[in-house]
Amino acid sequence: MQRHVDNTQTGDGTDAEQEEAPLLAQQPSFRTGLCSARCGLALVLHVSLFVAYALRVSLSIAIIAMTNSSHPHGWSSSAPHSNYPAFAQDAPVYNWSAETQGIVLSSFFYGYGLTQALGGYCSGLLGGKPVLGSGLLLSSVLTLLVPQAAELGVSFLIGLQALLGLAEGVIFPAQYTLWAKWAPPLERSRLMNIADAGCTFGTFFALLVAGIICQSLGWPFVFYIFGGVGCVWCLCWFLLVYEDPAHHPCISAREQEYIMSLLAHQQQVERPKKAWTACPGDVRQERRHWLMFYSFQGSSHGHSLPLVAMAKSLPLWAITIACFCTDWLFYMLLTSMPTFMSYVLHFDLRDNGLFSSLPYVGNGLGHILAGLLADFLLARRVLGTAAVRKLFSALGMLLPAIFLVAVPYIGCSSTVVVVLLTLALTIISMTGAGININHIDIAPRYAGFLLGVTNTFGIVAGIIAPTAVGLLVSRDLQTGWRNAFFVSAALNLFGLIFYIAFGSGTIQDWAREDTAVQ
Repeated sequence: MQRHVDNTQTGDGTDAEQEEAPLLAQQPSFRTGLCSARCGLALVLHVSLFVAYALRVSLSIAIIAMTNSSHPHGWSSSAPHSNYPAFAQDAPVYNWSAETQGIVLSSFFYGYGLTQALGGYCSGLLGGKPVLGSGLLLSSVLTLLVPQAAELGVSFLIGLQALLGLAEGVIFPAQYTLWAKWAPPLERSRLMNIADAGCTFGTFFALLVAGIICQSLGWPFVFYIFGGVGCVWCLCWFLLVYEDPAHHPCISAREQEYIMSLLAHQQQVERPKKAWTACPGDVRQERRHWLMFYSFQGSSHGHSLPLVAMAKSLPLWAITIACFCTDWLFYMLLTSMPTFMSYVLHFDLRDNGLFSSLPYVGNGLGHILAGLLADFLLARRVLGTAAVRKLFSALGMLLPAIFLVAVPYIGCSSTVVVVLLTLALTIISMTGAGININHIDIAPRYAGFLLGVTNTFGIVAGIIAPTAVGLLVSRDLQTGWRNAFFVSAALNLFGLIFYIAFGSGTIQDWAREDTAVQ
């Protein structure tokens, strides 16, 4: 399927491999700046994901004050918090068992997994802006209702959490639909990873601040404050964000032409032969040509999807399998490692909130650094798109697996365990410049839908992984943990090998414009 050509300028409409073509050689130059519209979109998305994840994790801390007790084992040490000596006395306290708390906390993910693909499909039809904004607004409103749902009964709270998962499930796929229209190929890694870093920074902030709010104001104010901030931010979202560069009223003509021409060039369609500077009439005519072409390239994909071709696509299966394996290890680190440190190493993370917050900070910074480095390699033509995606996927999947295998053999050194946990969650963020954005490389028209599909597989891995760990550990503590770590490492190695073998960095035939028209 892949045909490689030399890195020379191509003036005709041949099917050259885009990942090897010098994308900037024939295009207008426009450096990324903090005042550019696309950089502004990255910052707005960063804040939006920050808010979304703050809403998502707020209950995991507030439930301590709601029950005035510890979390169930899977959560007791995963959140950075301290043993607060006293909570606000005016807030109600509920007598929920550890099992009930676990059901309440996990109910979010069942709703979250149902709307991933649907959110990507709807964002392709309606646009990423309204879908993401609506999902975030609904999530904020539902968060405001948590205290009332808890007062009505635990079943109402479980239902509300499932609805919150349904609302937040559309956010990530809609974001990818937006980036398919806004991110030039050589800037995708940095722009998308700056936005994605909002997830971990939002988690870090919420887990630290929510405990303080519970202690000083009472746990209901966690949901009132976070939900209120979310509603206010949604107003900013609808005012500041535009679906694509063609409809942005404040974008400069130079940046608009830069984004549209690079995205159009990615489709490998022959450019008009006339020069940009021939005469004013020709410039306007050529600019209109690119605008019309880009509007079609970045438009919604319509009601029909090439599902059969997608199901037969090995590059798509490579992303899906790699995402499943990576998320298995990721959720292993977030949920099972704290339990390992508590029961095997007898280390209590609650004694120092900073230590347990370090992985979130490292992951957020790792996302940004990985994006900058990946785009640097692409811009300098050190590696092609596929090679960069595979390199960062290899680093983000292999090194954390090695750290995970090493943990059972360390002994009782809690400091080394914290270092390895922080390094693992930091380095796994390098997949943000690899498999996590490869959807846009192979099928920009369907990026939101494909992200929803692969995210669904990842969520399934996140549900299965803790259960598998529990089954292994229940038989024998030491041997069970060692086997659980080996299984996670083996899965990651398999996913990496499959991705390296079948992954791609070019637009697939079923995702091209002419195929879509036919």
